[in-house]
Amino acid sequence: MDLLNEHYLWASCIWGAIASGYLIYGWRQRAAIPFVGGVAMTAASFLISSALLMSLACIALMFAVYWLLKQGY
Repeated sequence: MDLLNEHYLWASCIWGAIASGYLIYGWRQRAAIPFVGGVAMTAASFLISSALLMSLACIALMFAVYWLLKQGY
């Protein structure tokens, strides 16, 4: 698969930016869940070579962070 197609680059840029927001928030607030979510989203944007699968994984990770925070973790 061609890793330098337009869709992959845009998805990687968008999800990487959101992941950096999670990382910075988690670091500054000393909150483990958003920090780990940001690390996982960053890893997903590096390791998954399909824009669709990357987007689905990152959306699932965002939902997991939201759900865990709502549960009180």
